[in-house]
Amino acid sequence: MIRSASANTVVAIRRALAASVLLGAWPVCCLADSYDFYSNWPTHITASDGTDVGLAVLYQYDVNQFSNDGGRLEDSSTNRRRYFGAYIRKPGVYDAIAQYDFQAKQWADAFVRFRSGGVIGEDVGNFRFGYSKTPVGFEGVTSSSATTFMETALPTQAVWEGRRAGVDWAFVRKHFIVNVGDYFWRKDFDGNNPGHTWAGRAAWMPLNDPGNVLHLGLSASREKLDWADDGTVPSSARLRARPEDGLSPVRLVDSGTLRYAKSVNRQGFEGLWIEGPWSLQGEYLQSTVTRYNGKPDYDVGGFYLFTTWTLTGESRSYSDGNVADRRYNGRDLQAVRPAHAWGAVEVALRYSELDLNDGAITGGKEHDWTAGANWYLGEHLKFQANYVWAFSDRGNLKVNPHIFEMRAQVYF
Repeated sequence: MIRSASANTVVAIRRALAASVLLGAWPVCCLADSYDFYSNWPTHITASDGTDVGLAVLYQYDVNQFSNDGGRLEDSSTNRRRYFGAYIRKPGVYDAIAQYDFQAKQWADAFVRFRSGGVIGEDVGNFRFGYSKTPVGFEGVTSSSATTFMETALPTQAVWEGRRAGVDWAFVRKHFIVNVGDYFWRKDFDGNNPGHTWAGRAAWMPLNDPGNVLHLGLSASREKLDWADDGTVPSSARLRARPEDGLSPVRLVDSGTLRYAKSVNRQGFEGLWIEGPWSLQGEYLQSTVTRYNGKPDYDVGGFYLFTTWTLTGESRSYSDGNVADRRYNGRDLQAVRPAHAWGAVEVALRYSELDLNDGAITGGKEHDWTAGANWYLGEHLKFQANYVWAFSDRGNLKVNPHIFEMRAQVYF
């Protein structure tokens, strides 16, 4: 069985690598000798006025292997994400995207955003209409293609609300950003999570230059649950997290279904420091589920802290109050080249902790250590490897799995 599992893993890795290499080689083979591998692949068209139209694709293939888990977690290798869509943007004026994840069978981003400075000639902020990420959870709002680790930290998984539909406004300046959203759509684009959310985020960046960033922020949201108009079906909430893997359905910490939930309040305090090839990022997240019918409120929280070092000398990219894809630098997504022809190499270490115990509810406690390595090969290929040491305690059940993860990623 062990030999078979190892053989399957080797086959899965080979397939992922082969797909990445073929996709990367295609434009090189089909274009002129002057083609630069680090330039954009021919997946978009740019008009004379700067309007850019193209495909929006993210493909990830993952391998997860578990040990020291008492047989509770099963090795797996499959697609993690298969985003496919299209975008149109005119730098400084507007951008729009519609993208669907064919792996999870759910919508990703689908919105149109107007930059007032380019539309009315005066910068009073950016206005976005449609389906996008809610702001509480620094890792959560980071692009899925740009995350340092393969999976988000324990508290991000449990607290971050995900995507919702509505309107939001962002006022962006070099040294601060304010973002307010009203997500009023009756349900999300996939017909789930009925309710209404108000959310806000503010950040101060006393340092904000390429390779020299200090970001301090806070965020909050209130999600009013609305499961049945006639009130016959009691609304509910649930907070839980995987042990920082993406393929297993097992959650070692889980609040269970919290019936008679009225609303979910979320708060976050975030920090990011970038100094050349080094960075430090952390966040504290807290959530309170208010309940009715005599049920006590449920109040939980957690935090994470991680550091990164880019061995090849590049800095993490930062733009508009968030960490950006490494291949981009600046608001209008201008491509930058790595210092070495074979790409950039980054190592990282993260500690995360989550406590889902409150009162009579034993959701469990967990803390994880995750070591990671990332190879950014050109603008569109990325390879990741993580090793997770997880430690969980839920009542009389203690499970401490070790998880080895690999990912091959193509994105444009």
